[in-house]
Amino acid sequence: MPQPDLTAIAGRLASVREAMARQRIDALLVPSADPHLSEYLPPRWQGREWLSGFTGSVGTLIITAHFAGVWTDARYWTQAENELQGTGIALMKIPSGASTLYVDWLADHMRQGQVVATDGAVLGLAIARLLDQKLAQRDIVLHTETDLLNDVWRDRPGLPQEPVFELMAPYAAAPRAEKLAALRAAMASHGAAYHVISTLDDIAWLFNLRGADVHFNPVFVAHAVIGPQRATLYVAEHKIPAALETALAAAGVDVAPYHEFADALGALPETDAVLLDPRRVTYGTRQALPAGILVVEAINPTTVAKAQKNSDEAQHVRATMEQDGAALCEFLCWLDAQLADPERAPLTEVALGERLTQTRAQRPHFISPSFGTIAGFNANGAIMHYRAKPADCAVVAGDGLLLIDSGGQYLGGTTDVTRVVPVGAVSDEQRRDFTLVLKGLIALSRARFPHGVKSPMLDAIARAPLWAEGIDFGHGTGHGVGFFLNVHEGPQSISPSTMPEVQTAMLPGMITSIEPGVYRPGQWGIRIENLVLNVPAGDTEFGAFLQFETLTLCPIDTRCIEPSLMRDDERQWLNDYHAVVRTRLAPLLDGDALAWLHTRTEAL
Repeated sequence: MPQPDLTAIAGRLASVREAMARQRIDALLVPSADPHLSEYLPPRWQGREWLSGFTGSVGTLIITAHFAGVWTDARYWTQAENELQGTGIALMKIPSGASTLYVDWLADHMRQGQVVATDGAVLGLAIARLLDQKLAQRDIVLHTETDLLNDVWRDRPGLPQEPVFELMAPYAAAPRAEKLAALRAAMASHGAAYHVISTLDDIAWLFNLRGADVHFNPVFVAHAVIGPQRATLYVAEHKIPAALETALAAAGVDVAPYHEFADALGALPETDAVLLDPRRVTYGTRQALPAGILVVEAINPTTVAKAQKNSDEAQHVRATMEQDGAALCEFLCWLDAQLADPERAPLTEVALGERLTQTRAQRPHFISPSFGTIAGFNANGAIMHYRAKPADCAVVAGDGLLLIDSGGQYLGGTTDVTRVVPVGAVSDEQRRDFTLVLKGLIALSRARFPHGVKSPMLDAIARAPLWAEGIDFGHGTGHGVGFFLNVHEGPQSISPSTMPEVQTAMLPGMITSIEPGVYRPGQWGIRIENLVLNVPAGDTEFGAFLQFETLTLCPIDTRCIEPSLMRDDERQWLNDYHAVVRTRLAPLLDGDALAWLHTRTEAL
């Protein structure tokens, strides 16, 4: 969605305020969410972006008669300052660990009897409960029945219409019948006859289906209800080909129109119990259930099962990492040659992202990027979720550091990797920052930890080398990654802002990123990111332990390292890693790219 101009934003805000006045609404809350609580939203539900012009993937907009503000966290502050400038919409900074700060703002700024409205169909159930509790304490009314955007967004997009396709063997490493049987066993353990799933990656994984309704994520817009004998997919009509619909029906999976989902929930028998995950359904979904039905609240069993890749999936991911790593080597070899050529045409951040995608697309089973490539030179690299735009992106020239965070969706897995490349001369300060980030990556990559340890507890291991020098970074150290699914998935999260709850346990087969960083606003940003797999590390008298197998295969640029800051064991880890990268990628490269690989993997 292109960023609207200031006149368009002013007109939209005025239209919203007129609609609010007609309906006697004192504050409108517009979350970055859809009925499936997706991270990347189909165009129909990009209302916060449409109204404010802020394009970050996380943010909450609140509009009153005389105020408008977007609440977002440190990853997006610089971006939001730029995109909100001149709109009359304030940036409301959320400190780490205070993601619901806007709820407190509403409770503090609304008066008794005033009305706060939001669309319950896209408001997470857990947030809705907190909001209702806080507002009720001040006798402020919460209204969730109206989607006010429908009154003002005249050309609002409809449901996406991209077709659904089946993920076939060998990449579908377990048949859907097996997954459904395991899910029903988990439902039975909770005493539930029915289970409601709205998260798109859970649905795609469970039924071995994929789609293209959401940018970068191979999922499709749907809800699912799993019953004792049959399951029903609620999806826009004509998205599932007839032959696939027939195959699903034979496997006990019916297909129904998307708009019938709420009525179907209301028709569930009150004599049975229904399982749902309060963090993965919306308030509207919960309200659609019969008033007297027994609701069992627990994490979606599919969320935990999906996170634990089996041995076949792990092998597919390893092979995918080889192809992705080879593509990265080809791109970085080309980039080095371009930077060394004084006669070359100017290189822009946008052009680099396009070139990298083109290079990946030559590799077997590539489908799409797994997110929008972040190519940030010098000061732009310090913007954690920077998105280069053709009109104002930087030219990569002179001296400094180029940060490239990118990934691919392949039939055999999802990749996400960040590397930093020197451009011209690199300063001593930049080498120091780079080396400290590398030390953090190495520290966590080498860790051993108890089976089931809460993932947030691992965060400090990566930060320790940075903390020792009085440095920190404003994002989590790691996120889960799907198998040809969402590049960000749970339930594990290596982050200080995540509560160390039971559901965050580290289990075998999980794939997680490790990505410490240093960001100096207006100067440079450094992040080094690998994906790792939880594998057994043996048993002791204290129980079973796990360790990380590094999956990502791409050289870490030693030209940016200050060797004196590295211990011998850290040098050995890097040399061993580069030896593996060379061995596994060399058969997939030739010519200049192969020579480049040998140069960039030389031992320290």
